[in-house]
Amino acid sequence: MTSAARKRQEALKAAGMRPVRIWVPDTRQPGFAAECRRQSLLIAQADEADTDLGSFMDEALADIDDEE
Repeated sequence: MTSAARKRQEALKAAGMRPVRIWVPDTRQPGFAAECRRQSLLIAQADEADTDLGSFMDEALADIDDEE
C-alpha cells in the first residue's frame, strides 16, 4: 500500500469510517443475463397480478410530491 493510500485510510478511520467488503454476483458468469431475465419476468408477472400496486404507487408518489 502506498503512503498516500495509507494516509487516506487513516483519515477515513479518524472520521469514523470503516472499510467493508461486499460480495456481488459476477456478471461475467455464463447464465447471468438469462437469470436476470428470468427473475425480471417473474417480477413483471407478479406486478401484473397485483391489482392494488398501481394505486399504491400513485399514493406513494403523491406523498413524495406533498413533501416538496
